[in-house]
Amino acid sequence: MPVKSPAKKQKPAKAEKKPAKAAKKPAKPTPVRLKKQPFWIGFDLGGTKMLACVLDADYRVLATARKTTNGSDGQIRGRKKILNAIREAIEESGLDPAGLQGIGIGCPGLVNPEKGILINAPNLGWNNMGLAGILRTAFKVPVAVLNDVDAGTYGEFQLGAGRGARSLLGVFPGTGLGAGFVYDGRLIMGRTVSAMELGMIYLPGTHLGGSEFGAVILEDLSSRLALASQAGVACYRGQLPELDKKTRGNLRDLRSKALANAFKAGDEAAVSLFRNGVRYLGMGVAAVVNLLAPDQITLGGGLVEELPDLYLKTLKQEVDRYALPALARGIRYSLAKLGGSAVAVGSVAWLRANAAPKGKPSAA
Repeated sequence: MPVKSPAKKQKPAKAEKKPAKAAKKPAKPTPVRLKKQPFWIGFDLGGTKMLACVLDADYRVLATARKTTNGSDGQIRGRKKILNAIREAIEESGLDPAGLQGIGIGCPGLVNPEKGILINAPNLGWNNMGLAGILRTAFKVPVAVLNDVDAGTYGEFQLGAGRGARSLLGVFPGTGLGAGFVYDGRLIMGRTVSAMELGMIYLPGTHLGGSEFGAVILEDLSSRLALASQAGVACYRGQLPELDKKTRGNLRDLRSKALANAFKAGDEAAVSLFRNGVRYLGMGVAAVVNLLAPDQITLGGGLVEELPDLYLKTLKQEVDRYALPALARGIRYSLAKLGGSAVAVGSVAWLRANAAPKGKPSAA
């Protein structure tokens, strides 16, 4: 019989290749729904920091953005910082940018509110900066440019400590010394320039940094910067050892809180500095009382917030000493209530009271 050849093993049929699954497309991010509502930007251009606040129609702060000012960086970089801070604050708020109704900005130094120009900011070294034009071009809304203390005082008059007053003098010792005056609802200003430069009143005296020999400006005797510079000298002389340990007498570190703590600790040099500074401030305020007879004086700023009793009591004593009794009698003294948002709130309040609505030309 023929031998059968062994049967060949059949190879298993190849499984049909399944079509490759198409790669999943990345899911589209869910678009963020921006809230639609009217809002305003209030901007505080300070000597040390700048602050952009998003405010609703009731002046509630919805979001903020803060940057250091560093005036020595120059006006071009300063302008970029201002624009970026405003954009960041709007983004932080989650609001539709189309809801922006206007921008109010308070600046340290002289301004031309009619043209919206920062004429001169001594503590920044900036001159003739057309802020209104810069901001209108970028955001296409009405813009108000005010002196920062004018803005803060107007804010206190409308929404803070000065509500109900007929005339309000606001005094804010800070990097410099500023004052604002509201009379019957109107800020006291010149026709084309801000006024009430209390810190620039010249007094007989000597100051190495003064521009006039034998004369010194009030700001160099009573501002935080003046107190800090003298505290730095005291640190160097060993008169403020605890403050020196914490700050090494560095002018940038001698902030309101550090200075106030030295006073509260009873350090003799600090007590003397503050008392003299507030007494000189009282002399300057008394001059304003003799000229304009305010029915209320509101004090604000970092130093005042740290040492409210010292400023309120000592200032009143000095005004009573140097002002005419009939004019000093009955003045109400108060602390500012709006805190760090005073300039932002006040500049927007002034804008809303005086500027044209969005999309309409201003009468100014």
